[in-house]
Formats: sequence, C-alpha cells, structure tokens
Amino acid sequence: MDKTYIKIKGQWHYLCRAVDKANNTIDFLLTKKRDQKAARRFFNKAILSNGLTAIINIDKSGSNCAAIQAFNQNSETTIEIRQVKYLNNIVEQDHRFIKRRIKGMLGLKW
Repeated sequence: MDKTYIKIKGQWHYLCRAVDKANNTIDFLLTKKRDQKAARRFFNKAILSNGLTAIINIDKSGSNCAAIQAFNQNSETTIEIRQVKYLNNIVEQDHRFIKRRIKGMLGLKW
C-alpha cells in the first residue's frame, strides 16, 4: 500500500493504492488530505471489498501506520505492519506509469 500525489484541475490530491504480489491493483482512493482519517477510510474500503490480510507493506508514513493500528484495535485483529523499503518497491515503481499517463492529460486544459 502506498500513496502518491497527482495534480487535478490545478490542485494536488493524494492517490492511495493497494497492490498484491502480482502487481494487480486491489483498491484505490483519491483524497485531498494525507491524514489518518483518509488512510483509515482507505483501509476499511480495501478490507471490506477484498477481505482481511495477514501482512501489509507500507512506507514510513505515520498516518498509514496509525490507521492500521486503529483498525487492529477496533476490530480485534492482528494485521502485521511491515515498513521495509524494498518490499514496498512494487507499488512505488508503478507510480511512474500513473504519473506518465496523467501528465499527458494535464496539457488539455480549457
């Protein structure tokens, strides 16, 4: 799971994405803020549509970590959090392709 920022109609937004081991997108969410509330909403949405997982790889974002810990406390589950940089590289490398697609669309402003 990771977040990246993209510009939409002149304003920056955060694109939260979760991918599996085969680099298939599990779920995504577009938000204006990068806070615990947005991260928690994303995790709830992803888990409800795809089911519980045992391990989540994230970057060093404090909001993601706090959201997973809050989810664990409220639902009494034990989702393990791994904050290892090289394990999160699959989704980090995929951001390049998303930004390349969006960059071409930004030139057509009316």
